[in-house]
Amino acid sequence: MTALRIEGVSKSYGSLDVLRDLELSVREGEFAAVIGPSGSGKSTLFNLVSGLDRPTGGRVLVEGEPAGVTSGKVAYMPQKDLLFPWRTVLDNTTLGLEAQGVRRKRARAQADALFAEFGLDGFQRAYPAQLSGGMRQRAALLRTVVLGRPVLLLDEPFGALDSLTRAEMQLWLAGMWRRHRWTVVLVTHDIREAVLLADTVHVLSPRPATVVDRIDVRLPHEERDVAAPEFTAVERRILDALRGATADATTGTTEVTAG
Repeated sequence: MTALRIEGVSKSYGSLDVLRDLELSVREGEFAAVIGPSGSGKSTLFNLVSGLDRPTGGRVLVEGEPAGVTSGKVAYMPQKDLLFPWRTVLDNTTLGLEAQGVRRKRARAQADALFAEFGLDGFQRAYPAQLSGGMRQRAALLRTVVLGRPVLLLDEPFGALDSLTRAEMQLWLAGMWRRHRWTVVLVTHDIREAVLLADTVHVLSPRPATVVDRIDVRLPHEERDVAAPEFTAVERRILDALRGATADATTGTTEVTAG
């Protein structure tokens, strides 16, 4: 089953064309990564999928239905954890449920049931300032997952972490995805992160962005080794696609890392 289908989507803001005829599809249970030059419209794409904005042309379908804020099909985790410092960790993780009208007691019970699995058990009554960066991101992801939406959008969730914590969080997320088989779309600037986590990598051109390559990462998730020749070959293909798209564009710069 196709969980997400983006069909010929374009998006303009006045005279500024951000997306043009973009095509992208994600199967149910697939981990997809979207990577592209800085400013190519990746966050705009997420706004369209989450229903926060509407395309100028084309359509976005989530489980066959038009994307919309009230559809209840998409959960969006932004770059920053956005934890409220005056609320406990448990009460931060229930915010989305409470916004949906779930009673506070029930919302707390639903979120609390996930704390051990997310490595946060014992920190329910702590405040965000008492957590490490990695723990804050796990809390933010728990707040996203507890909504029970079929599609998860992760917008560079580990971009602000130091390299060691980021590597630890990438492995943790990979293990969680293998266990739950969520449908995930990840925006990242990190080629290595994309290859480590994703089933498919969608490479965007500079603005106005379109998909210039769709790369299947045909490596077993449990056996992905960043030093293996097969792994580095996929990284090279993504980098070549990014460089080729940038060379063909009249404007735009590529800002990506290999990990």
